[in-house]
Amino acid sequence: MKQLIMLLCICATLQVHAQEFDEFKPASKESQAYHAYRLKVTTPPYELATVKALIAKIETRDNDNGDYEAIGELPADIYNKLSLRAKFTYNMINPEYYAQNCDIPMPIQDEHKKIFGALLSAYPEQYWSKRQVAFFKDNKDSVMSIMKESILRSKRIGVNYKEAIVDMNAVEMIPFLQEFYLIDKKDHDILTIFLLLMKENKYEPLLKSATYKKLYSDQSIYNAYIDYNAANEALILERVNDFYKNYKR
Repeated sequence: MKQLIMLLCICATLQVHAQEFDEFKPASKESQAYHAYRLKVTTPPYELATVKALIAKIETRDNDNGDYEAIGELPADIYNKLSLRAKFTYNMINPEYYAQNCDIPMPIQDEHKKIFGALLSAYPEQYWSKRQVAFFKDNKDSVMSIMKESILRSKRIGVNYKEAIVDMNAVEMIPFLQEFYLIDKKDHDILTIFLLLMKENKYEPLLKSATYKKLYSDQSIYNAYIDYNAANEALILERVNDFYKNYKR
């Protein structure tokens, strides 16, 4: 089965290269640097040595049933004995499900001048398991508190943190995220988080907007974007503040 998947991926790769060879254009150094910035994860320090030692002993097994090809997880008895902060670290650095991704990332031109409708993936071929997603949601207040502490210490928000914020539907973090964003306005993916939270909660002014149509309609592509400029930034912040003010907790 895996050999068939790899063969299909190779065929897809050859086909895409044949179709897009003439369109390929290297991104500028500034765009490449911003892409690398968007991909950075945050490694929590909490019981990190212990967690890494446990991860090193995990034996990945094939998964013949379900949407994922392989699973690399701690046994339940060991996982359940971890402290909350150790679980936070483990889940942030070791998504337990694996699935091969045949997509070929093409260079994005002027990435630093765009606000995207979706986040990049922290681990392109790994996904949080059901128990990991449940951990974030069931311990939402604690997870948000640990995140804030970590973000203020490291002065950055890794893409794994961003994904967890969206998965938890952590609307409560909007004021903190906005304050952090306004320090230097460098991380436009914080604006993407705002868009995704408003989309998830069906905030009507966004759903009826040209922004929504461009980013999230049936005709939109995965890396759809709007231009990063003062007008679009101000509109997103205006909308997310109104959304937060009227959000029913």
